[in-house]
Amino acid sequence: MEVRENLRTTNQQPSTYEFDSRARQWTAVMPYPVSSNEAYHLQQFINSPESSKSTREDLWRLLASESRAPELHVSPQDGLMEANKINALPGQPQGVNFDQYAGYVTVDSSAGRALFYYFAEAPHEPNAKPLVLWLNGVANVIFLESPAGVGFSYSNTSSDYKRTGDASTAADGFRFLINWLERFPQYKSRDFFIAGESFAGHYIPQLASLILKNNAANNNMVIKLKGIAAMISYAWTHALISDETYNAIQSQCTFSDVDTADCKKVVDAAGQEMGKINPYDIYAPLCHGSSSSNKSASNVSSHQPEDLDPCTDDYINRYLNIAEVQKALHANVTNLRYPWRLCSSLVGGKKWHDGPDTVLPIIKELIGSGLRVLLYSGDQDSVVPVTSTKAAIDMLKLPITSSWQAWYTNEEVGGYVVTYKGLAFTTVRGAGHMVPFYQPERALVMFSAFLKGGGL
Repeated sequence: MEVRENLRTTNQQPSTYEFDSRARQWTAVMPYPVSSNEAYHLQQFINSPESSKSTREDLWRLLASESRAPELHVSPQDGLMEANKINALPGQPQGVNFDQYAGYVTVDSSAGRALFYYFAEAPHEPNAKPLVLWLNGVANVIFLESPAGVGFSYSNTSSDYKRTGDASTAADGFRFLINWLERFPQYKSRDFFIAGESFAGHYIPQLASLILKNNAANNNMVIKLKGIAAMISYAWTHALISDETYNAIQSQCTFSDVDTADCKKVVDAAGQEMGKINPYDIYAPLCHGSSSSNKSASNVSSHQPEDLDPCTDDYINRYLNIAEVQKALHANVTNLRYPWRLCSSLVGGKKWHDGPDTVLPIIKELIGSGLRVLLYSGDQDSVVPVTSTKAAIDMLKLPITSSWQAWYTNEEVGGYVVTYKGLAFTTVRGAGHMVPFYQPERALVMFSAFLKGGGL
Protein backbone atom coordinates (compact mmCIF):
# COMPACT_ATOMS: atom_id res chain seq x y z
CA MET A 1 0.00 0.00 0.00
CA GLU A 2 1.36 3.37 -0.87
CA VAL A 3 0.73 6.05 1.72
CA ARG A 4 0.48 9.00 -0.58
CA GLU A 5 0.15 12.13 1.51
CA ASN A 6 -1.99 15.13 0.58
CA LEU A 7 -2.49 14.24 -3.10
CA ARG A 8 -5.93 14.81 -4.55
CA THR A 9 -5.68 12.71 -7.70
CA THR A 10 -7.15 9.32 -8.52
CA ASN A 11 -6.47 6.36 -10.72
CA GLN A 12 -2.70 6.93 -10.62
CA GLN A 13 -2.71 10.38 -12.21
CA PRO A 14 0.39 12.32 -11.08
CA SER A 15 -0.21 15.58 -9.28
CA THR A 16 2.74 17.46 -10.77
CA TYR A 17 2.66 15.91 -14.22
CA GLU A 18 0.16 15.02 -16.90
CA PHE A 19 0.95 12.61 -19.70
CA ASP A 20 0.50 14.24 -23.08
CA SER A 21 -0.33 11.33 -25.39
CA ARG A 22 0.36 13.39 -28.49
CA ALA A 23 3.70 14.81 -27.37
CA ARG A 24 4.54 11.49 -25.65
CA GLN A 25 5.89 13.24 -22.57
CA TRP A 26 4.99 14.24 -19.03
CA THR A 27 4.13 17.89 -18.52
CA ALA A 28 3.88 19.87 -15.29
CA VAL A 29 0.23 20.87 -14.87
CA MET A 30 -0.62 21.03 -11.18
CA PRO A 31 1.25 22.92 -8.46
CA TYR A 32 2.58 20.33 -6.04
CA PRO A 33 6.06 20.39 -4.49
CA VAL A 34 8.29 17.57 -5.65
CA SER A 35 8.64 14.85 -3.09
CA SER A 36 11.94 16.03 -1.70
CA ASN A 37 9.79 18.52 0.22
CA GLU A 38 7.27 15.96 1.48
CA ALA A 39 9.29 14.35 4.23
CA TYR A 40 10.22 17.65 5.89
CA HIS A 41 6.69 19.02 5.97
CA LEU A 42 5.22 15.61 6.80
CA GLN A 43 7.33 15.57 9.95
CA GLN A 44 6.22 19.10 10.84
CA PHE A 45 2.58 18.17 10.32
CA ILE A 46 2.62 14.92 12.26
CA ASN A 47 4.39 16.56 15.21
CA SER A 48 1.65 19.18 15.35
CA PRO A 49 -1.71 18.78 17.14
CA GLU A 50 -3.42 18.84 13.73
CA SER A 51 -2.09 15.38 12.88
CA SER A 52 -4.53 13.67 15.20
CA LYS A 53 -7.63 15.04 13.52
CA SER A 54 -8.94 15.67 10.05
CA THR A 55 -9.62 19.14 8.71
CA ARG A 56 -12.75 17.61 7.16
CA GLU A 57 -15.32 17.04 9.90
CA ASP A 58 -17.68 15.15 7.60
CA LEU A 59 -14.98 12.56 6.85
CA TRP A 60 -14.29 11.81 10.49
CA ARG A 61 -17.98 11.68 11.31
CA LEU A 62 -18.08 8.75 8.91
CA LEU A 63 -14.75 7.10 9.64
CA ALA A 64 -14.63 7.62 13.40
CA SER A 65 -18.28 6.79 14.07
CA GLU A 66 -18.49 4.01 16.63
CA SER A 67 -22.20 3.46 16.14
CA ARG A 68 -22.56 2.26 12.56
CA ALA A 69 -21.02 1.75 9.16
CA PRO A 70 -22.48 3.42 6.04
CA GLU A 71 -26.15 2.88 5.33
CA LEU A 72 -26.46 -0.33 3.36
CA HIS A 73 -28.78 -1.68 0.73
CA VAL A 74 -28.12 -5.32 -0.07
CA SER A 75 -29.82 -6.10 -3.36
CA PRO A 76 -30.73 -9.60 -4.61
CA GLN A 77 -27.70 -11.25 -6.22
CA ASP A 78 -29.22 -14.58 -7.29
CA GLY A 79 -27.85 -15.76 -10.63
CA LEU A 80 -25.50 -12.80 -11.07
CA MET A 81 -22.33 -14.77 -10.31
CA GLU A 82 -23.01 -17.11 -13.22
CA ALA A 83 -24.04 -14.18 -15.43
CA ASN A 84 -20.73 -12.42 -14.65
CA LYS A 85 -18.54 -15.38 -15.61
CA ILE A 86 -16.22 -14.66 -18.53
CA ASN A 87 -16.18 -17.38 -21.15
CA ALA A 88 -13.24 -15.98 -23.12
CA LEU A 89 -11.41 -12.68 -23.60
CA PRO A 90 -10.28 -11.59 -27.06
CA GLY A 91 -6.54 -12.14 -27.37
CA GLN A 92 -6.30 -14.21 -24.18
CA PRO A 93 -4.63 -17.60 -24.66
CA GLN A 94 -7.12 -20.44 -24.85
CA GLY A 95 -7.49 -22.83 -21.95
CA VAL A 96 -6.44 -20.54 -19.09
CA ASN A 97 -6.47 -22.51 -15.86
CA PHE A 98 -8.52 -20.14 -13.72
CA ASP A 99 -12.09 -18.86 -13.65
CA GLN A 100 -12.68 -15.16 -14.19
CA TYR A 101 -15.68 -12.92 -13.70
CA ALA A 102 -16.51 -9.29 -14.41
CA GLY A 103 -19.48 -6.98 -14.11
CA TYR A 104 -21.14 -4.29 -12.05
CA VAL A 105 -22.24 -4.05 -8.44
CA THR A 106 -24.75 -1.31 -7.62
CA VAL A 107 -23.70 0.74 -4.59
CA ASP A 108 -26.48 3.36 -4.74
CA SER A 109 -29.65 2.36 -6.55
CA SER A 110 -31.33 5.77 -6.20
CA ALA A 111 -28.39 7.56 -7.85
CA GLY A 112 -27.80 4.75 -10.32
CA ARG A 113 -24.19 4.41 -9.14
CA ALA A 114 -22.37 1.16 -9.89
CA LEU A 115 -18.76 -0.01 -9.59
CA PHE A 116 -17.09 -2.28 -12.12
CA TYR A 117 -14.96 -5.23 -11.03
CA TYR A 118 -12.83 -7.96 -12.57
CA PHE A 119 -12.34 -11.07 -10.44
CA ALA A 120 -9.80 -13.82 -11.04
CA GLU A 121 -9.88 -16.98 -8.96
CA ALA A 122 -6.61 -18.60 -7.97
CA PRO A 123 -5.55 -21.24 -10.53
CA HIS A 124 -4.77 -23.82 -7.83
CA GLU A 125 -7.11 -24.69 -4.95
CA PRO A 126 -9.14 -21.45 -4.98
CA ASN A 127 -11.37 -22.85 -2.23
CA ALA A 128 -8.42 -22.81 0.16
CA LYS A 129 -7.07 -19.37 -0.76
CA PRO A 130 -7.84 -16.00 0.83
CA LEU A 131 -9.71 -13.20 -0.94
CA VAL A 132 -7.98 -9.94 -1.91
CA LEU A 133 -9.56 -6.67 -2.99
CA TRP A 134 -7.11 -4.79 -5.19
CA LEU A 135 -7.97 -1.10 -5.49
CA ASN A 136 -6.22 0.60 -8.56
CA GLY A 137 -1.86 -17.22 -8.64
CA VAL A 138 -1.45 -16.54 -4.83
CA ALA A 139 -5.01 -15.55 -4.07
CA ASN A 140 -8.46 -14.89 -5.42
CA VAL A 141 -8.26 -11.23 -6.47
CA ILE A 142 -10.99 -8.66 -7.10
CA PHE A 143 -9.82 -5.69 -9.15
CA LEU A 144 -12.17 -2.78 -8.44
CA GLU A 145 -12.49 0.45 -10.43
CA SER A 146 -13.38 3.04 -7.81
CA PRO A 147 -14.83 5.63 -7.35
CA ALA A 148 -17.61 5.98 -9.92
CA GLY A 149 -16.16 7.79 -12.91
CA VAL A 150 -12.98 5.72 -12.93
CA GLY A 151 -12.67 3.16 -15.71
CA PHE A 152 -16.01 1.49 -16.45
CA SER A 153 -17.57 2.48 -13.10
CA TYR A 154 -20.29 5.07 -13.48
CA SER A 155 -23.17 7.02 -11.96
CA ASN A 156 -26.41 8.08 -13.62
CA THR A 157 -26.35 11.14 -11.36
CA SER A 158 -23.83 13.57 -12.87
CA SER A 159 -23.44 15.53 -9.63
CA ASP A 160 -21.82 12.44 -8.08
CA TYR A 161 -18.70 13.21 -10.13
CA LYS A 162 -18.51 16.70 -8.61
CA ARG A 163 -18.63 15.60 -4.97
CA THR A 164 -16.22 12.69 -4.85
CA GLY A 165 -13.92 12.24 -1.88
CA ASP A 166 -12.31 9.86 0.56
CA ALA A 167 -15.47 9.37 2.63
CA SER A 168 -17.79 8.54 -0.26
CA THR A 169 -15.17 6.30 -1.88
CA ALA A 170 -14.68 4.31 1.31
CA ALA A 171 -18.46 4.04 1.84
CA ASP A 172 -19.08 2.88 -1.75
CA GLY A 173 -16.21 0.40 -1.44
CA PHE A 174 -17.84 -1.05 1.65
CA ARG A 175 -21.25 -1.29 -0.03
CA PHE A 176 -19.60 -2.97 -3.00
CA LEU A 177 -18.00 -5.61 -0.77
CA ILE A 178 -21.19 -6.45 1.10
CA ASN A 179 -23.15 -6.90 -2.13
CA TRP A 180 -20.30 -8.72 -3.92
CA LEU A 181 -20.11 -11.24 -1.08
CA GLU A 182 -23.83 -11.84 -1.48
CA ARG A 183 -23.15 -12.55 -5.15
CA PHE A 184 -20.23 -14.85 -4.28
CA PRO A 185 -21.34 -16.27 -0.90
CA GLN A 186 -18.66 -18.99 -0.93
CA TYR A 187 -16.14 -16.25 -0.08
CA LYS A 188 -17.89 -14.89 3.01
CA SER A 189 -15.84 -17.01 5.39
CA ARG A 190 -12.46 -16.45 3.69
CA ASP A 191 -9.62 -14.46 5.14
CA PHE A 192 -9.79 -11.06 3.46
CA PHE A 193 -7.04 -8.60 2.54
CA ILE A 194 -7.13 -5.17 0.89
CA ALA A 195 -4.25 -4.14 -1.35
CA GLY A 196 -3.46 -1.49 -3.92
CA GLU A 197 -1.11 1.27 -5.01
CA SER A 198 -0.97 5.02 -5.56
CA PHE A 199 -3.90 6.96 -3.99
CA ALA A 200 -5.25 3.63 -2.74
CA GLY A 201 -2.93 4.47 0.16
CA HIS A 202 -5.82 6.68 1.29
CA TYR A 203 -8.69 4.41 0.27
CA ILE A 204 -7.35 1.23 1.87
CA PRO A 205 -6.94 2.35 5.52
CA GLN A 206 -10.30 4.12 5.44
CA LEU A 207 -12.13 1.14 3.94
CA ALA A 208 -10.44 -1.14 6.48
CA SER A 209 -11.60 1.16 9.28
CA LEU A 210 -15.21 0.95 8.07
CA ILE A 211 -15.02 -2.84 7.88
CA LEU A 212 -13.75 -3.10 11.45
CA LYS A 213 -16.48 -0.77 12.73
CA ASN A 214 -19.12 -2.78 10.90
CA ASN A 215 -17.72 -6.05 12.27
CA ALA A 216 -18.02 -4.67 15.79
CA ALA A 217 -21.59 -3.52 15.26
CA ASN A 218 -23.11 -6.17 12.99
CA ASN A 219 -22.46 -9.86 13.59
CA ASN A 220 -24.53 -10.80 10.53
CA MET A 221 -22.14 -9.14 8.05
CA VAL A 222 -18.67 -9.83 9.41
CA ILE A 223 -15.82 -9.57 6.89
CA LYS A 224 -12.74 -11.50 7.99
CA LEU A 225 -10.28 -8.70 7.38
CA LYS A 226 -6.74 -9.87 8.16
CA GLY A 227 -4.46 -7.23 6.69
CA ILE A 228 -3.82 -4.38 4.30
CA ALA A 229 -1.02 -3.74 1.81
CA ALA A 230 -0.48 -0.32 0.26
CA MET A 231 2.30 2.56 -0.90
CA ILE A 232 4.10 7.37 1.26
CA SER A 233 12.03 13.16 -0.92
CA TYR A 234 13.16 11.90 -3.89
CA ALA A 235 13.78 14.05 -6.99
CA TRP A 236 16.59 15.99 -5.36
CA THR A 237 18.28 12.92 -3.86
CA HIS A 238 18.39 11.28 -7.29
CA ALA A 239 20.06 14.28 -8.93
CA LEU A 240 16.99 15.15 -11.01
CA ILE A 241 16.80 18.78 -9.90
CA SER A 242 19.37 21.35 -8.86
CA ASP A 243 20.28 22.31 -5.30
CA GLU A 244 18.98 25.82 -5.99
CA THR A 245 15.53 24.57 -7.05
CA TYR A 246 15.38 22.13 -4.14
CA ASN A 247 16.13 24.94 -1.67
CA ALA A 248 13.56 27.19 -3.35
CA ILE A 249 10.88 24.52 -2.95
CA GLN A 250 11.80 24.13 0.71
CA SER A 251 11.32 27.85 1.30
CA GLN A 252 8.36 28.63 -1.00
CA CYS A 253 6.06 25.60 -0.65
CA THR A 254 4.25 24.68 2.54
CA PHE A 255 2.72 21.34 3.48
CA SER A 256 -0.81 22.68 3.80
CA ASP A 257 -0.95 25.03 0.81
CA VAL A 258 0.86 24.53 -2.47
CA ASP A 259 -1.44 26.63 -4.61
CA THR A 260 0.58 29.85 -4.43
CA ALA A 261 2.25 31.73 -7.26
CA ASP A 262 5.74 31.41 -5.75
CA CYS A 263 5.35 27.68 -5.09
CA LYS A 264 3.95 27.04 -8.57
CA LYS A 265 6.88 28.91 -10.11
CA VAL A 266 9.54 26.78 -8.41
CA VAL A 267 7.62 23.54 -8.99
CA ASP A 268 7.39 24.42 -12.69
CA ALA A 269 11.13 25.05 -12.63
CA ALA A 270 11.69 21.61 -11.12
CA GLY A 271 9.59 20.06 -13.89
CA GLN A 272 11.69 21.83 -16.49
CA GLU A 273 14.93 20.65 -14.90
CA MET A 274 13.74 17.05 -14.70
CA GLY A 275 12.93 17.08 -18.41
CA LYS A 276 11.00 14.46 -20.36
CA ILE A 277 11.01 11.52 -17.98
CA ASN A 278 8.33 9.25 -16.57
CA PRO A 279 7.98 10.17 -12.88
CA TYR A 280 6.39 6.76 -12.24
CA ASP A 281 9.73 5.16 -13.19
CA ILE A 282 12.56 7.63 -13.63
CA TYR A 283 14.85 5.08 -15.33
CA ALA A 284 12.29 3.57 -17.74
CA PRO A 285 12.27 4.58 -21.42
CA LEU A 286 9.42 6.73 -22.73
CA CYS A 287 6.90 5.60 -25.29
CA HIS A 288 7.78 7.31 -28.57
CA GLY A 289 4.60 6.45 -30.38
CA SER A 290 2.69 3.26 -31.07
CA SER A 291 0.24 2.20 -33.73
CA SER A 292 -2.03 -0.73 -34.36
CA SER A 293 0.09 -1.56 -37.38
CA ASN A 294 3.13 -2.52 -35.32
CA LYS A 295 1.43 -3.67 -32.09
CA SER A 296 -2.01 -5.24 -32.04
CA ALA A 297 -4.19 -4.16 -29.12
CA SER A 298 -5.80 -7.61 -29.02
CA ASN A 299 -2.43 -9.33 -28.81
CA VAL A 300 -1.31 -7.88 -25.50
CA SER A 301 -0.71 -11.38 -24.14
CA SER A 302 2.30 -11.82 -26.43
CA HIS A 303 4.36 -9.32 -24.41
CA GLN A 304 6.61 -11.05 -21.91
CA PRO A 305 6.90 -9.32 -18.49
CA GLU A 306 10.67 -9.12 -18.77
CA ASP A 307 10.36 -7.26 -22.06
CA LEU A 308 8.89 -4.08 -20.61
CA ASP A 309 7.20 -2.07 -23.32
CA PRO A 310 6.88 1.64 -22.44
CA CYS A 311 3.84 1.89 -24.72
CA THR A 312 1.80 -0.69 -22.79
CA ASP A 313 -0.58 2.04 -21.55
CA ASP A 314 -1.53 2.75 -25.16
CA TYR A 315 -2.30 -0.92 -25.84
CA ILE A 316 -4.43 -1.18 -22.70
CA ASN A 317 -6.42 1.91 -23.66
CA ARG A 318 -7.09 0.54 -27.13
CA TYR A 319 -7.86 -2.99 -25.93
CA LEU A 320 -10.43 -1.97 -23.32
CA ASN A 321 -12.23 0.27 -25.81
CA ILE A 322 -12.82 -2.58 -28.29
CA ALA A 323 -16.54 -3.39 -28.33
CA GLU A 324 -15.89 -7.14 -28.39
CA VAL A 325 -13.69 -6.88 -25.29
CA GLN A 326 -16.25 -4.80 -23.41
CA LYS A 327 -18.95 -7.34 -24.26
CA ALA A 328 -16.79 -10.20 -22.95
CA LEU A 329 -16.18 -8.25 -19.72
CA HIS A 330 -19.88 -7.38 -19.29
CA ALA A 331 -18.68 -3.76 -19.25
CA ASN A 332 -20.05 -0.45 -20.52
CA VAL A 333 -23.59 -1.80 -20.45
CA THR A 334 -25.00 1.76 -20.26
CA ASN A 335 -23.02 3.05 -23.28
CA LEU A 336 -20.94 5.57 -21.36
CA ARG A 337 -20.45 8.91 -23.11
CA TYR A 338 -16.69 8.71 -22.64
CA PRO A 339 -14.12 6.01 -23.50
CA TRP A 340 -12.27 3.89 -20.94
CA ARG A 341 -9.16 5.81 -19.85
CA LEU A 342 -6.18 4.84 -17.76
CA CYS A 343 -6.54 8.14 -15.86
CA SER A 344 -10.00 9.55 -15.29
CA SER A 345 -10.67 13.26 -15.72
CA LEU A 346 -14.18 12.99 -14.27
CA VAL A 347 -13.04 12.77 -10.66
CA GLY A 348 -10.10 13.99 -8.60
CA GLY A 349 -8.33 17.32 -8.51
CA LYS A 350 -10.58 20.16 -7.38
CA LYS A 351 -13.63 17.84 -7.57
CA TRP A 352 -12.26 15.87 -4.60
CA HIS A 353 -14.12 17.28 -1.62
CA ASP A 354 -12.69 15.54 1.41
CA GLY A 355 -9.66 13.68 2.60
CA PRO A 356 -7.36 13.93 5.60
CA ASP A 357 -3.91 15.40 5.08
CA THR A 358 -2.52 12.16 6.46
CA VAL A 359 -3.92 8.67 7.01
CA LEU A 360 -1.24 7.80 9.58
CA PRO A 361 -3.66 8.10 12.54
CA ILE A 362 -5.94 5.56 10.83
CA ILE A 363 -2.99 3.24 10.17
CA LYS A 364 -2.07 3.44 13.87
CA GLU A 365 -5.64 2.40 14.75
CA LEU A 366 -5.52 -0.53 12.32
CA ILE A 367 -2.20 -1.73 13.76
CA GLY A 368 -3.72 -1.47 17.23
CA SER A 369 -6.65 -3.64 16.12
CA GLY A 370 -4.25 -6.45 15.23
CA LEU A 371 -4.33 -6.18 11.44
CA ARG A 372 -1.18 -6.96 9.48
CA VAL A 373 0.02 -3.90 7.59
CA LEU A 374 2.46 -3.91 4.66
CA LEU A 375 3.76 -0.69 3.13
CA TYR A 376 5.76 -1.06 -0.04
CA SER A 377 7.54 1.15 -2.58
CA GLY A 378 9.26 0.70 -5.89
CA ASP A 379 12.73 2.21 -5.58
CA GLN A 380 12.48 3.96 -8.97
CA ASP A 381 9.18 5.73 -8.25
CA SER A 382 9.38 9.50 -7.79
CA VAL A 383 5.63 9.97 -7.24
CA VAL A 384 5.32 7.94 -4.02
CA PRO A 385 8.99 7.48 -3.17
CA VAL A 386 10.82 5.29 -0.68
CA THR A 387 12.19 8.29 1.21
CA SER A 388 8.77 9.77 1.99
CA THR A 389 7.40 6.39 3.04
CA LYS A 390 10.33 5.91 5.42
CA ALA A 391 9.82 9.39 6.88
CA ALA A 392 6.12 8.71 7.46
CA ILE A 393 6.81 5.36 9.13
CA ASP A 394 9.37 7.01 11.40
CA MET A 395 6.59 9.30 12.63
CA LEU A 396 4.61 6.27 13.84
CA LYS A 397 7.42 5.56 16.33
CA LEU A 398 6.96 1.79 16.15
CA PRO A 399 9.58 -0.51 17.68
CA ILE A 400 11.71 -2.38 15.12
CA THR A 401 11.45 -6.17 15.42
CA SER A 402 13.70 -7.05 12.46
CA SER A 403 16.24 -4.58 11.10
CA TRP A 404 16.76 -3.46 7.49
CA GLN A 405 17.95 -6.33 5.31
CA ALA A 406 17.91 -7.56 1.73
CA TRP A 407 15.37 -10.10 0.51
CA TYR A 408 15.99 -12.40 -2.44
CA THR A 409 14.33 -14.06 -5.40
CA ASN A 410 16.20 -16.28 -7.86
CA GLU A 411 19.41 -15.60 -5.93
CA GLU A 412 19.17 -11.88 -6.64
CA VAL A 413 18.26 -9.03 -4.31
CA GLY A 414 14.56 -8.40 -4.81
CA GLY A 415 14.53 -5.39 -2.50
CA TYR A 416 14.88 -4.55 1.16
CA VAL A 417 12.63 -5.07 4.16
CA VAL A 418 12.38 -3.78 7.71
CA THR A 419 9.78 -5.08 10.17
CA TYR A 420 8.16 -3.10 12.96
CA LYS A 421 5.63 -4.15 15.56
CA GLY A 422 2.47 -4.57 13.49
CA LEU A 423 3.92 -3.25 10.23
CA ALA A 424 6.41 -4.26 7.55
CA PHE A 425 8.01 -1.91 5.02
CA THR A 426 9.34 -3.45 1.81
CA THR A 427 11.10 -1.93 -1.18
CA VAL A 428 11.08 -3.61 -4.58
CA ARG A 429 14.31 -3.23 -6.52
CA GLY A 430 13.96 -1.93 -10.06
CA ALA A 431 10.25 -1.17 -9.71
CA GLY A 432 8.46 2.03 -10.52
CA HIS A 433 5.11 3.28 -9.24
CA MET A 434 3.03 0.29 -10.45
CA VAL A 435 5.18 -2.35 -8.76
CA PRO A 436 3.51 -5.49 -10.23
CA PHE A 437 3.81 -4.01 -13.72
CA TYR A 438 7.51 -3.16 -13.52
CA GLN A 439 8.62 -6.16 -11.44
CA PRO A 440 5.88 -8.84 -11.56
CA GLU A 441 7.95 -11.73 -10.19
CA ARG A 442 9.36 -9.75 -7.27
CA ALA A 443 5.91 -8.32 -6.53
CA LEU A 444 4.49 -11.86 -6.50
CA VAL A 445 7.13 -13.06 -4.02
CA MET A 446 6.52 -10.06 -1.75
CA PHE A 447 2.75 -10.35 -1.84
CA SER A 448 2.75 -14.14 -1.34
CA ALA A 449 4.87 -13.76 1.80
CA PHE A 450 2.48 -11.12 3.13
CA LEU A 451 -0.62 -13.26 2.61
CA LYS A 452 1.03 -16.25 4.25
CA GLY A 453 2.07 -14.15 7.23
CA GLY A 454 5.74 -15.01 6.84
CA GLY A 455 8.81 -12.90 6.21
CA LEU A 456 10.75 -12.37 3.02
